[in-house]
Amino acid sequence: MSGQEKRKLTLQQRHKRIGWIFLMPSVIMICLFSFYPMIQAFVLSLQTGLGVDLKFGGLNNYIRIFKDPTFKQTLFNTFFYLIIQVPIMLVLALCLASMLNNKDLRFKGLFRTCIFLPCATSLVSYAMIFRSLFANEGFINTILKDVGIDPINWFGNAWTARAVIIIAMIWRWTGYNMVFYLSGLQNIEYSVYEAARIDGATPLQSFFKITVPLLKPIILLTTITSTNGTLQLFDESLNLTNGGPGTSTMTMSHYIYNTSFVHSPNFGYAAALSIVILVMVAVLALLQMKVGDERE
Repeated sequence: MSGQEKRKLTLQQRHKRIGWIFLMPSVIMICLFSFYPMIQAFVLSLQTGLGVDLKFGGLNNYIRIFKDPTFKQTLFNTFFYLIIQVPIMLVLALCLASMLNNKDLRFKGLFRTCIFLPCATSLVSYAMIFRSLFANEGFINTILKDVGIDPINWFGNAWTARAVIIIAMIWRWTGYNMVFYLSGLQNIEYSVYEAARIDGATPLQSFFKITVPLLKPIILLTTITSTNGTLQLFDESLNLTNGGPGTSTMTMSHYIYNTSFVHSPNFGYAAALSIVILVMVAVLALLQMKVGDERE
């Protein structure tokens, strides 16, 4: 090996060491605040007992999960929100982004800000607003009375209460996802759409043949983040309906909270529930990335 090659190799090794020096603080923080708590949660999930009186129980908590009717109810509720809310929200966000990307549209900045603002609203504040809107004497029932429809007890029925949660989530998170689509659309040259229009393509054809294919990576990203967020849904279940009536609108994260802090504290069982959610999130994210990755 020549002297020049040795110097080059030494320089590369030095660059690697410098790189690791810069990375180590982040790696240490991630291990300390992410991986270590996950390991601790898994260890805790293998213990049984109430409060701090814990003892090793093996897989008893996991066996209990599959026999727990409340968990089955919260699992159904969470996936119901996921299947209904996420597609509607993403389609609506994509349509709004496409409309607001029109270069000839006036007051685009105002419209974009107004649609994004719900995302910046306090969770408790917007929950209070929706509770008042859908109250028995609220604005929605007042409108229904005016058009000759009997008022609905929105929070007294499981299906209507779920509908309120879905509406609230769509209102809050559509603008958030719209921003991602807008950023992707602004990287597509207008000349592409102009060429398609000259070739006789309709706006609908341009949307499905140009916009959707070019935004596929961003659509995949928003689908994964929205799925993960919905599987961990907590605030709407707690603040809008408190899981009621009964447990008919309670989500899995809300159930974990109740198991840990509201009823007799059972930290081992709550940790096991958390691990189950973690596995669900990881599996669904992996499947979505696998389906969305077209590389060989």
